[in-house]
Amino acid sequence: MSSLGGYPLEGIRVVEFTHMIMGPACGLVLADLGADVIKVEPAPEGDNTRRLTGMGAGFFAAFNRNKRSLTVDLKSAGGIALVRRLIAGADALIENFRPGAMEKLGLGYQALSAENPRLIYCSCKGFLPGPYEHRVALDEVVQMMGGLAYMTGLPGKPLRTGSSVNDIMGGMFGAIGILAALIERSRTGRGKHVQVGLFENNALLMAQHMALIAVTGAEPEPMGVRKPAWPVYDLFETADGEQLFVGVVTDTQWRLFCDAFGLADLGSDSSLATAAQRVAGRDRTIPGIAEVLNQYTRPALMRRCEELGLPYAPVGKPGDLFDDPHLRGSGGLVPTTLPDGKQTALPALPIAMDGARPGIRRDVPKAGEHNEEIAEETGVAPGSNSSKPIRSN
Repeated sequence: MSSLGGYPLEGIRVVEFTHMIMGPACGLVLADLGADVIKVEPAPEGDNTRRLTGMGAGFFAAFNRNKRSLTVDLKSAGGIALVRRLIAGADALIENFRPGAMEKLGLGYQALSAENPRLIYCSCKGFLPGPYEHRVALDEVVQMMGGLAYMTGLPGKPLRTGSSVNDIMGGMFGAIGILAALIERSRTGRGKHVQVGLFENNALLMAQHMALIAVTGAEPEPMGVRKPAWPVYDLFETADGEQLFVGVVTDTQWRLFCDAFGLADLGSDSSLATAAQRVAGRDRTIPGIAEVLNQYTRPALMRRCEELGLPYAPVGKPGDLFDDPHLRGSGGLVPTTLPDGKQTALPALPIAMDGARPGIRRDVPKAGEHNEEIAEETGVAPGSNSSKPIRSN
């Protein structure tokens, strides 16, 4: 249980028809903040994301805690009756299936909002309405077409980022849209159709580079081509064969850095008096700086940077985060049971409220784990081929 004391979204019910990452990430934000998120999955085995292998093996565990699982046959009259009754009492619905898929099931926005005008319906798609809206998109697709892979790689070698950034951010924007619509509904009494798109999310990630083009008239080179905007913003080799990133970005940091590392000649050089001059002079300053820093082991250099208040970072791997002292000591890891029963801990939402972090209320659900309790709440049996309500004792 979280140390929040209460959850901001207690009393909000969300019905989630999602798979993979974007839609589940949207539901995760709401679930971690206290909403009752019911994940509707295909009966009997549940969401295919549960069975992904390779780089997708962790998707389900990462984005489905704090939710309830309901397995339903949506091709049956009983299954549709159950979910429609569930949606009739819901505050929000999330879906991330192909355009038109929900409409074919009779679960599109127009049909459902006519029955429940207060419903907030969030569609997480590849593209917002427009010329591309019927295309199939994946995170890597929009990274390639939207400039992110170009900016991440080297010239002629576009490279996708090391995480599903558009999927996760797209889900976050879906949650933001739902929260905004909830506030508006408190004034108007009516829900909204919230739409978010992977491609449009990627375009926002490119905004800084687009603005640079507008300001300078020049297309930026990929960020793999080292042309930092700061005097020192580099990975340095250390005496023990390791690497450490060090940043020196302000005038104050430059003076401290030069004094601390015996670089008085650079600190007093009038041609390096401003940050712009130091950036322009990187070709002659960085080799000497690298030579000096290479005299330190990585732990020693980290301690010195810590003492000086300089930005620094060792090059970490995802597995290092399990034992990160800050995450472990600040509630930044949530205890999680994997589908095979193994215990682990995964990152919490990067949010604190009055110093407290959202935690775990429900573990990652087994497929159909909550069928009976949800059926009891709705009065319709999930496995029934009939639209008749189940009996209540």
